[in-house]
Amino acid sequence: MSTETGYLGTLLHAPQRDRLECLPGALLVAGADGAITAVHPAGSPQAAQETSRLEALEALVRLGPGQYLLPGFVDLHVHAPQWPQLGEALDLPLEDWLQRYTFPLEARYADAQFARLQYESLVDGLLANGTTTVMYFGTIHLAATRILADICLRRSQRALIGRVAMDDPDQCPDIYRDVCAEVAERETREFIDYVRGMPGNEGGLIHPVITPRFIPSCTDDLLVRLGALARETGCHVQTHCSESDWEHGYVLQRCGCSDAAALDGFGLLHRRTVLAHGNFISDEDAAILRARGAAVAHCPLSNVYFSDAVFPLRRMLEQGLNVGLGTDVAGGASPSILENARQAVIVSRMLENGVDPRQPRAQRRRPGTRIDALTAFWLATTGGGVALDLPIGQFTPGYQFDAVVVDASAAAGNLRIDANDAPSTVLQKIIYGAGRANIHKVWVANHQVHGPV
Repeated sequence: MSTETGYLGTLLHAPQRDRLECLPGALLVAGADGAITAVHPAGSPQAAQETSRLEALEALVRLGPGQYLLPGFVDLHVHAPQWPQLGEALDLPLEDWLQRYTFPLEARYADAQFARLQYESLVDGLLANGTTTVMYFGTIHLAATRILADICLRRSQRALIGRVAMDDPDQCPDIYRDVCAEVAERETREFIDYVRGMPGNEGGLIHPVITPRFIPSCTDDLLVRLGALARETGCHVQTHCSESDWEHGYVLQRCGCSDAAALDGFGLLHRRTVLAHGNFISDEDAAILRARGAAVAHCPLSNVYFSDAVFPLRRMLEQGLNVGLGTDVAGGASPSILENARQAVIVSRMLENGVDPRQPRAQRRRPGTRIDALTAFWLATTGGGVALDLPIGQFTPGYQFDAVVVDASAAAGNLRIDANDAPSTVLQKIIYGAGRANIHKVWVANHQVHGPV
C-alpha cells in the first residue's frame, strides 16, 4: 500500500492575502504523515511521471468536472457545548443571553452521556461544512472536555481545545462556575497533560488550550495563575476580548485599562494567543497584540447579534495584526466558515458605505474599510493558520494536507460556475454561493474524514 497519495485537478489557494493561485490540472502529493511533499503543475514531466506512478499504486484521487480542491477551512472560535443552542435567543443582549440560556446549557455537560451525544454531532457537522481545524471552548467539566478531545482525535479533526476556566461568583451562576481559582488551574493542567499524553496524538493533531472564558467571569487570582501556566507550558491561549459595549466597559471599570492591556498584564498574550471578536480594540491595543504576536478571531456573523459594532478588519490587517475567521457557534447562527467569509465581506462594505440613510453619503461613509472575496478566502484558510502558528491553510510543500473538494455541479447546491470563468470569478462564486451541499469530500492530514470513499 502506498505511503503517498496524489490529488489531480484544479487547485485554488491564497498563499498571500492579495494573491490567488489557481493551478488547473495540477498534481499535489501528500505523505502518510499528512504533509504536502510536492505540487506539480500540469504539463510538467514530474506531473506525468508521478501521476502514472501513483495511479499504478491505486493512490491517485482525480477530481471530476466542476470540482475544485481548496485548503480546509479554519474556525478560530467555536463554543462546543453551545451546539444545541444554535440560533436561539439571539435577540437578547450578550449578558442576558449568557445568564438565561448559555450557562444553564453548559452546566448540563456534567452529564458525560449528554456531552458525548452533542460533541459527536458537532464534529460531524463541522467536518461536513469543510471545517478541518477548529479552536474549541469546552466547559468547566474536565471529563466532558476530555470526551471532546477523544472524539476529535477519533474523527481526525485538527482541534485546539480548552477546558473553560471561570470562577468569579459575581458574574458566574452557582450552577456553573469553578469552585476556586486553584481548582480551575489544576484541572486546566490536568487537561493539558491528558491531551499531550493521548495515544495516537503523537503527531499533535489535538492541542490543549488555556481558556479563561473572559475577564468578567474570572478573578484576578485565576487570570494570574493561567498566565503563569501559559508561560510554563507554551500552550495556546484563547479568550474573548472587547466583544461588546458591556464587556469592554466592564473591563475598563474593573481593571482601569482595556481588555487587551489587562490580558497582557496577566501574562496571557503571546504568539499562540487567539482573542475572539476584538471589536473595540484601539490602535494602541493592536500594537500590543502585534508586539506579542497574538491574533484576533473575527466573528462577523455573531458580531451582528452581540457586539454592538463592526470590527475594523481592514485597518487591523493593514497594521499587521494576525486575523482569521470564527463562527462563534452559537453566538453565530451558522457553523459554516463560508457563510462567515461572506459576512466578513458584507459587514466591511456596510462599515465603508455607512448604514444611516438620513446622513449624506459623504458623512456616513468610512472609505478604505472594505475587503473582497480573496481576502475573505485568505482569512478562512492561510490567515487562520498564521493565527494559530500552524502549517495549514495553503498548498505549499511542508504544510499539512487539509483540504476540501468543492463540487460546483452538486444538484442541491447554488453554485453556477462556467468552464470559461476566470479563476477570480470561480473564487468569488464559491465564496458567495457555496454551502454544505457543495462540500463533496474533506481530508485532514491526508486522511479522508467526510464524503464518499
